[in-house]
Formats: sequence, structure tokens, C-alpha cells
Amino acid sequence: MPKIDSIKRRYGIVGRSPALENALQTALRVASTDLSVLITGESGVGKEVMSRIIHDNSTRKHEGFIAINAGALPPGTINSELFGHEKGAYTDARADRKGYFETLNGGTIFLDEIGEMPLETQSYLLRVLESGEFIRMGSNKVQRTDVRVVAATNRKLMERVADGKFREDLYYRLATVPIDMPSLRERPEDIYLLFRYFANNFAEKQSIESIQLDEEARWLLENYTWPGNIRELKNVAERLSILSEKREMTAVDLAEMMPQLLKRNLPAIRNEDSPAAAGGPSMQEREILYKVLFDMKEDMAYLKNLVRELIRNNDLRVPDAAQARALSMPGNYPAAAEQIDRFMDDVELNDVDRPSVTLNDLGSMAGSRDGHRRPHAPSAPVYSSPSAADPIIVDHSMRRAYDESEVVDEDLSLANAEKELIGKALKKHNGRRKEAAAELGISERTLYRKIKEYEVEE
Repeated sequence: MPKIDSIKRRYGIVGRSPALENALQTALRVASTDLSVLITGESGVGKEVMSRIIHDNSTRKHEGFIAINAGALPPGTINSELFGHEKGAYTDARADRKGYFETLNGGTIFLDEIGEMPLETQSYLLRVLESGEFIRMGSNKVQRTDVRVVAATNRKLMERVADGKFREDLYYRLATVPIDMPSLRERPEDIYLLFRYFANNFAEKQSIESIQLDEEARWLLENYTWPGNIRELKNVAERLSILSEKREMTAVDLAEMMPQLLKRNLPAIRNEDSPAAAGGPSMQEREILYKVLFDMKEDMAYLKNLVRELIRNNDLRVPDAAQARALSMPGNYPAAAEQIDRFMDDVELNDVDRPSVTLNDLGSMAGSRDGHRRPHAPSAPVYSSPSAADPIIVDHSMRRAYDESEVVDEDLSLANAEKELIGKALKKHNGRRKEAAAELGISERTLYRKIKEYEVEE
């Protein structure tokens, strides 16, 4: 049996996670037999590569191999494609045609998306797997074939069985040896290795400098959920290599170009290799800060557009630089401050709402530059300044409210947030852990462990 490392080099497989190693070991062990194999895993995890490894390391390696997407073949022609037909079997059957099970006798057929196969075709396939016999469409002659079937699916076949959309006997016949391909989020230690592999290959093909990530950008990459798995990661590596002006990207650069990397489905799994685990600064706090900064950037852009719309639609005038300088405090500032304090004391003695004070008022109370002062009238303070065409209102009515307010610290504990989210998810799905785990984006096993750890009431 060839070694795992040589298989990885031959097929361009990058990774060192235990789940990936176990899948490769199983594939190599079953390759030398004629047993049917069912490969399960999400879309984009490399199921077809695993089927090639099984075929190339079997006794059938010198015979034919074909990969067929069972979900892409139309229901009306799939039987003809797999098992062939006789002339006149249906309207467009103008000549005899051999199917894949006949032409690849002695070889291997990889049936991808087996869960989408029609029930009628499933019956034909079950007979081939059990006895090696099949009948062409429009014929009554039984033929034999020796074809190994490797099937794959990204669906949960037992759920399809329960819904009556997949034959239970066919499932057990296919799953003689099941191989579960791990998703990318289940092997975080391989994410950066794959990113470097794709980035270097792309840079070499395009004759450009390879892109690099700093430690925080790497952590951001490794803690994304990657719903598209390896295909999505390759797409990101090539996109950043082309669009990024920098060759060494920080977490802020990465998040600005790929904002989806900031999305999370809590509870979060702590990465023991993260800087926080090594005694460094908390990456969760930095991640929150990044998101706040980007939200503030969007809010500022929105406010700018809003102000422009208000100025344009209401024909408002904006003071120029000369008018803004005219609104500055007079030179004898200590005298002005004394007048302001006296005025505010008079205002606070009143039981009625405090009047608004303008910068013109302050300038009038402090006096003009030539030293003249205007009379003070607390009951109805009215001041004017010829230098201010559009006075700006400074409202002090809420100062006492702020002084009397109480500051309450917000609970930023990640553990409490996880516990609350788990409780909400369980309540939403009436205690069904499987659906709650899917909602949270974690495995059912992880959810069970979190429930026990936080003592969540179901």
C-alpha cells in the first residue's frame, strides 16, 4: 500500500488534519478490493479526487474510469446513458447504443450526487450491484458486466430514505465501505496551508509575486466557516492575488476586500493556536473592533449623504471660512467666561425650561472687541451679532439629564453570549438539537457538549 505522503504529492492534496488522513487511509485500504464505496461530504471537499485514488490504486487501474453526475442527467435519458438502449426503444432511438455499464466493463464508474438519482434508475442500479446483470432499454436480453461503483453525495441519504426518495436496500449496498470527507471548517489547521498552496501556484502561473498574510489575517481566514469549502478558498486566494495592491495583507486589508470573513455563527470554537491562547491579545476583541470600525465607516458615509441631501433639498447655506472665523470667541476670554457662568447660574434658578444659548449670545455677553457690553436681561436674553449670518444653536437643556444618568457596564462575556444563543436556538426549534445545531453552524456533538458545559435548560 503506497504511503499517504506520496499519494498527497501525486494528487495535489494539501493538509495534515487527522480527519483527512483517516479518509485517505480508508480509501487506500479499500482500493485493492471490489467493494462498493460511498463517499459523503459537503460540496467542494474533493470527493471526486478520492474516487480517482481508489481506482488508480486498484487492480482495475488499467481499465476505464468515468465520473458521472447522476443529478445532472435528465430522468428520461439517465437509464439509456447508464444501461444503453435498442433501436426504436423510444422516439429518438435511431440506433443501438451501449451504456456506460457495458462500455466500461472491468473498470470503475463514479456516480456523483447519487442522492438525486430517480427511484426507477435506483432499481436498475441495485440489480447491477447485486448480480452484475442489466437489460438495455427496449430489449429483453439480460447482459452481464463487471463494473465497480464508487458513489458520492453531499446529501444525508438516510433522511432521503425516510422521505421515500432513496431506496434503503440500495443505500446499504452502496455504503459497504463509507468514507466521510471532512469539510474545511473541520480541518482549520489545513486552511492556511491550502491558501499558500493556491496563492503560490497562481502567482507562478501569472508571473507575479505571491501574496502573504500576517498573523491576524491568517487567524481571520482560519476562523471563517467556508461554506464553499476548498473551491471557495481557491477562489479567494486567486481573487486576492489579483485585486490586492499589497503583497502582505493585514486583517483590516483582508476584511475590507472580503467582508464575509467577519461573519460568524456562534458558539465559536476556541483555536488553541490563536494569539489569545498563547497569552497574546484577544482576537475576539480585535474582530469586534474591526467590525465596529467598518460599521462606523458605513454610518459616516450615510451621514455625509444625508447632510448633502438636506442642504440641497432645503436650499440651506453653509458658512464659509470667513463666517466661521467670525464665530470665534472674543480676545478677552476670561471676561467672557465670567459672563457665561453668571448667565448659566441665572438660568438654573428658573423653574421653566432653559432657553437655548447661541454663540451670538456668548459673544454679546462677553462684549465686542472694542470693549462695549450690552445690558443683561435674564428673563428674556436676546443678543445679536452682525457677524453671524446663520447662528448655530448650542442647546444645554440635556446637561442635567446626562449628569444624573447612570452608566451600566455591558456584559461582553463570550461564554454568556454563547449560552444565550444556544438557549434561543433550542427554544426556536422546540428543543430539537439537530436543527438548533444547524442554525448555529456547529455540529450536534459540539452543541451537546456546550449544553452540558453551560448547563443550558432545554
